[in-house]
Amino acid sequence: MSENKEQRIEDSYDVVVVGAGNGGLAATVFLAQNGVKVLCLEQHNLPGGVATSFVRGRFEFETSLHEMASYGPSSNKGSIRSLFEDKLKLDTEFVQVPEAFRLITTDPGEEMDVSMPFGVENFIDTIEKEVPGSRESVENFFKVAREIDGAFAYFGKTKGNPDQGVLIKEFPNFLKTAAYSVTEVENALDMPKKAQSILNGYWAYLGLPMSRLNFTIFAVMVLSYAEIGGWIPTNRSHGYTTAIDVKIREFGGRIEYNTIVDKILVEGGKVVGVETTRGDKIKTNYVISNASPTLTYNKLIFPQSEVPEIAYKEVNARIHGLTGFVVYAGLDATAEELGLHDYGYFIMNNMDTEESYESWTKLQAPYGMACVVLNNGVPDCSPPGTCILDLTTLYRPEAWKDVKPEDYVDIKNKLAEELIIKFEKATGTSLRDHIEEIEIATPATFARYAKLYKGIFYGYEPESWDSIVPRLMNMGKDVYIKGLEFAGGFGRRLHGYSSAMNDGIISAQLTLQKILQEREKA
Repeated sequence: MSENKEQRIEDSYDVVVVGAGNGGLAATVFLAQNGVKVLCLEQHNLPGGVATSFVRGRFEFETSLHEMASYGPSSNKGSIRSLFEDKLKLDTEFVQVPEAFRLITTDPGEEMDVSMPFGVENFIDTIEKEVPGSRESVENFFKVAREIDGAFAYFGKTKGNPDQGVLIKEFPNFLKTAAYSVTEVENALDMPKKAQSILNGYWAYLGLPMSRLNFTIFAVMVLSYAEIGGWIPTNRSHGYTTAIDVKIREFGGRIEYNTIVDKILVEGGKVVGVETTRGDKIKTNYVISNASPTLTYNKLIFPQSEVPEIAYKEVNARIHGLTGFVVYAGLDATAEELGLHDYGYFIMNNMDTEESYESWTKLQAPYGMACVVLNNGVPDCSPPGTCILDLTTLYRPEAWKDVKPEDYVDIKNKLAEELIIKFEKATGTSLRDHIEEIEIATPATFARYAKLYKGIFYGYEPESWDSIVPRLMNMGKDVYIKGLEFAGGFGRRLHGYSSAMNDGIISAQLTLQKILQEREKA
């Protein structure tokens, strides 16, 4: 630290949160509301991480959200709606998107075009119509999913310390399926392959082939969307993240933007403070890091000798998730004029998820993408006579490792053109004559603006050995530096907007519990 730099920030806090992404914001606002002296430090000039928006010309684009799970209608609130409306009284508005998804597959002989509605019974009826004889297996899928959801509710009631006897008696299928992949369970349910293909439309939201993706987390996600719908903020993600910023300040918390944490200071295995690149040195015994554990252990902990070997082993055993490539298009025609009547499109060559995932390891036109016509969820999100479309595909981060600076622009433009052509062919529309504004985001974009490690906006891959159940069961045992917790998509609740926020709440609750215990001893 340069000693001649002036200390800008008060030099002592109960808790310092590193990063104001979904997890960091949720942790900060929870602690502030509970009277904790908390400081959130964010390297960017606005909150949210990738939960934000940006403007080009007449259009305000949603950066990454397609639809939020765990929100729900006022009559059946999910955890996020309860947090926003009941606990925080947040000044923000969400609307339900009109349908679950439209799945289009394009390979010769494997063509499929199915629009899936919300509602579990509607979901089952639609798959039965497409695949006669599949009803019983799909009904059983949702029965198991509801049992798993009930088990998680029980986990919550017991504060993460469930009675094994209760689990065995009341939630046997939760235990039976916890160690298996989606493919293994769906095959055990005798679900026809085509029914699996339709039901598995949401797979790209978790970013693993179904033979590796843990059944537990997938089943809960599908159930949440089917039961209470997918929801989006009317004023983009930037609207609710800035509303949380306002609440943090109202509750007495503090956020500092344009402030990069350079070091998390550790002595004798305990957090003692943080240091910023501007020279601020802040004393604290508790840090919640919204950065990934990989980045935190390798770049932020100081001195590095304080990182236990077990922490390195844990992050090295895990597989980093996917990064993204997004084409944002502001079009000078309405969605209706373009023949785009759905909100969310999953467009795949086929539903061989192994093949699609493998395509994401190479810098080529990918085999699958997820697309959103924002106006079909929020009709007035762009000026009259226009609409907003985004086309998103995924990549393994190493697919971009050999790109040279001089080739970068040509490569990203070529890939963007291929995505546009793929969308046009699948939907029968014509986009290129109507593009008024276009922006392209690559892994380098997400790394630059959100400081995401390798541009990764998913967390660690949720294989069964490292999915939500083992992570939650290991809660408390996974703290390798006293006073250090993590929040966000790399955490115990896995990736996704609602998961990251719920993970932030869990880490904040654990931290508050420790603070209160220390105060009782004092």
